Amino acid sequence: MSKQILVTGGTGFIGSHTVVELQNSGFEVVIVDNLSNSKVEVLKQIQEISGILPKFEQFDLTDKQKVKDFFQRYPDLDAIIHFAASKAVGESVEKPLMYYNNNLNSLMNIMECMIEYKVPNLVFSSSCTVYGQPDRLPVTEQTPRKEAESPYGNTKTICEDIIRDTIAAYSGLKGIALRYFNPIGAHATAKIGELPLGVPNNLIPFLTQTVAGIRPELSVFGNDYDTPDGSAIRDYIHVVDLAKAHVVAIERLLTNKNKKNYEYFNVGTGNGVSVLEIIKSFERATGEKVPHKIVVRRAGDIEKIYADTSLANEELGWKAESTLDETLLSAWKWQKHIM
Repeated sequence: MSKQILVTGGTGFIGSHTVVELQNSGFEVVIVDNLSNSKVEVLKQIQEISGILPKFEQFDLTDKQKVKDFFQRYPDLDAIIHFAASKAVGESVEKPLMYYNNNLNSLMNIMECMIEYKVPNLVFSSSCTVYGQPDRLPVTEQTPRKEAESPYGNTKTICEDIIRDTIAAYSGLKGIALRYFNPIGAHATAKIGELPLGVPNNLIPFLTQTVAGIRPELSVFGNDYDTPDGSAIRDYIHVVDLAKAHVVAIERLLTNKNKKNYEYFNVGTGNGVSVLEIIKSFERATGEKVPHKIVVRRAGDIEKIYADTSLANEELGWKAESTLDETLLSAWKWQKHIM
């Protein structure tokens, strides 16, 4: 009998790609999503790619009673991948209470039910924001976490602590936090990709919408950082590579290959790329020009960060495989598909 996995936020950008990879690997998936930043049509697109329509329930995970009702109706869950969270850095600076309420309460409701209904395994969607602006690069898992630059980043730090402390207190629980760097790109079929509702908060959808003529120009936030070209540096990973890391993490927990009850891994490419280099790579990969202008720095942004992924490579047997040009071309194909 196939293992049953709850994927919260499973109609979102990373969640939908992970659902596809899970189903392709033989897992049965149940999605819970409140559709606050995604569309129900994604379910059909997942089915078109994988041949399987995942089970789906729409409700808000901050509603404790609804979470409890869900666990009562799904007594055979083997593991949970928790994506569901508010995730825009800038918005979190403006609306901190919304971020703390949503991101913390949803996790705590899930973990309370994991204990009550004996669901032992959790993979958590964390972020490199827990490192703040690190003193040395690349960051390893031993790099000290710093005070977050935004309420969003702080919610990820606090959520990691909640998971660590809860697992320490309850011997039946195991968990893996995957600290993402910057997921971009889209599925090779161009049937799913990043589809923010309203004005995008992330670089790549804003870039592709600009090239598509939906927005007049791309804003590059700052050209006075201490980087080779003055623009901020990040580690951009193809979303499908990231999705595959979740499948590996789930399999690690289900087969008891984890070395501790709580583990955490950096999930990136190991390469730092600036915003201006992203623009050049996109233009090279697609043959399209990117209208852009330099504007002032954005609140909550850090200067530069990229991963040392050797622990994930060795322990999980996972490695990011896509090139930056391939990844950006997939994002452009997705943009053209939804126009």
